[in-house]
Amino acid sequence: MMKEKDRKIIEVGMRLFASKGFSATSVQEIATESGISKGAFYLHFKSKDDLLLAILQHHFDSINNTFREETQHIQDPREKLIKEQMALYTHFITHRDLLVMLAKEQAIPRNETIKKLLFEKQMESHHYYLTSIMDIYGPNIEPFSWDITIILEGMIKSYLGVLLFSTHQFDIRSLTEFILNRLDSIVKDIHKDTPFFTKEKAENILSTILFSEQPSMSAVLKNLEEEIEKLGSDELTVTFEVLKEEILKEQPRVPVIQGMLSNFSRYPTLDSCREFISEYYAEK
Repeated sequence: MMKEKDRKIIEVGMRLFASKGFSATSVQEIATESGISKGAFYLHFKSKDDLLLAILQHHFDSINNTFREETQHIQDPREKLIKEQMALYTHFITHRDLLVMLAKEQAIPRNETIKKLLFEKQMESHHYYLTSIMDIYGPNIEPFSWDITIILEGMIKSYLGVLLFSTHQFDIRSLTEFILNRLDSIVKDIHKDTPFFTKEKAENILSTILFSEQPSMSAVLKNLEEEIEKLGSDELTVTFEVLKEEILKEQPRVPVIQGMLSNFSRYPTLDSCREFISEYYAEK
């Protein structure tokens, strides 16, 4: 169970990120609003990124809890999916300001733990919709189940974008039923076609994603340090320490990082690490 002080900091973080933005909000502001010192903040969360991870997990947990509460007495799979989608849309609308701010800022950092969480939730979402579709339409739809899942997710995400970025009020139940009615029309005629995204294709693609390991920043820095040690250059060692210190800051300065990396350009053995870090921050 979440500690009360952690919950307080998470609530403050959500409010400040929604009003000021992730990048513009400092740890000191979060600590002050939470009634604690900056040092005490770090007893609860290792960094602002760690707080964002907790906020995202809090949102996922909240949605799952609402799903259970809304559907615990519902047996009909179609009505269950309608209730769950209504709960999902309502949650996103309730937290519209925060989600819109994060989307506009592209604030979710390239943090390995956060990326892993989002990937896991994406996989859970795929299988949740896949199971729901099979429950609603029966086993005969199985060859097309992945295609129908992708189509349904596409409609849901598109309308979710409308709900988030519009100030108009919508009847959530009517919207959810409309989406499922359109899905009914697709399912009715889909057997006339050949499955595009087969189960085999899906499993191959997912296994490729799951088992293609991307190096972490910490691993790349370690490799870079080892290669610099082999070169025996004090100048490169000092440059590396400045680079590492900047990367580990709460808000790294990209121009400084790119400037430090340029000092490694004359050393071919450092190219792979230099290029990885350069590309990593080019997307910031």
